[in-house]
Amino acid sequence: MSSTDSFIEEVTEEVRRDRLFALLKRWGWIGGVAVLLIVGGASFNEWQKAKDRRSAEAFGDQILAAIEANDQGQSLLAADRTTPEHAAIAGHLAAADALAASDANRAGEAFSVVTSAADAPAIYRELASFKQALTLEAPASERIAAFDALSAPGAAFRTLAEEQKALVLIETGETEAAIELLQSLLVDAEVTPGLQRRAAELIVAVGGDLTDG
Repeated sequence: MSSTDSFIEEVTEEVRRDRLFALLKRWGWIGGVAVLLIVGGASFNEWQKAKDRRSAEAFGDQILAAIEANDQGQSLLAADRTTPEHAAIAGHLAAADALAASDANRAGEAFSVVTSAADAPAIYRELASFKQALTLEAPASERIAAFDALSAPGAAFRTLAEEQKALVLIETGETEAAIELLQSLLVDAEVTPGLQRRAAELIVAVGGDLTDG
């Protein structure tokens, strides 16, 4: 390599370094901000996880203390309700506590708290409606109406509600209507094997056939 070539190469390298320095000086802050955002985002995620964990642990402690209070669900209904999920869970547990004390009225009130919570997850509200219908102390017509409301297409507990409706029909002596409803459950694609078995056993128990004719 001649001295001229060497000189040109040195100058080229110097120019490249100067350009790189200028670019870093002008735009390097972007990389710094990106690094800060990445580190900050990771730190925030860890902080949020720790916060959620503390909240869940505190809620769990409240629930355990409320259960130990054994006051027919009053303490459970007063538990932390800062999130819709917490409120719904506390409501279900309060109802269970009241039912354990044979207090159907208080259980119904607890279920109503859940069903009326528009911001609670739909599955919690529908489950509360189903349990409330199960514990309803009312004439057969009102109980059938309650299960009818839960039997709409797409409802989460539709098939279970239809099973309960069949039981009420049997209770009131409407055996043929009950058998027809139970037979429809046998061919329902959404029915679980356990429910199919119970439906078949009920049909036989009331003197029906396991076919729809």
